[in-house]
Amino acid sequence: MDNLVWKIKTFDEISTQELYSVIKARINVFVVEQDCPYPDLDDYDQKAIHLWAEIDGEVLAYCRIFDKGIKYQETSIGRVVTTEKGRGTGLGKQLINYALEVIENRLMTSEVRISAQDYLLRFYAGFGFQDTGKKYLEDNIPHTEMHRKIKEL
Repeated sequence: MDNLVWKIKTFDEISTQELYSVIKARINVFVVEQDCPYPDLDDYDQKAIHLWAEIDGEVLAYCRIFDKGIKYQETSIGRVVTTEKGRGTGLGKQLINYALEVIENRLMTSEVRISAQDYLLRFYAGFGFQDTGKKYLEDNIPHTEMHRKIKEL
């Protein structure tokens, strides 16, 4: 993909335009495509490391990363999204690989807990995540808590 740029920023580092593009991508996928009205602005963005890929300011893949003790006892990845334009390009896999690198290099652990939509369980298993058996509905979408612990750093 030509002109693809990866960005990683804390909340205080994100520009207003970048924040708008990130929220637009999240709402387009989670609220509009998945027909799921939910409070996307949940007061956690300020505590996250934001990782995304964009072309000309348009976000194609995004996630937010949390240190231990914010969402779970372990570090976590959330709001993982690949927009329609980014799908089928490998950006989702790159996104998770980069997120895991950030966790290992910045947060100094490989232990990660996530809340995965059930149709993505095999996708996350490919990165070493294991089904914890904790299943639940979140915003009417089946989710499973998954855990990953590869090695101690």
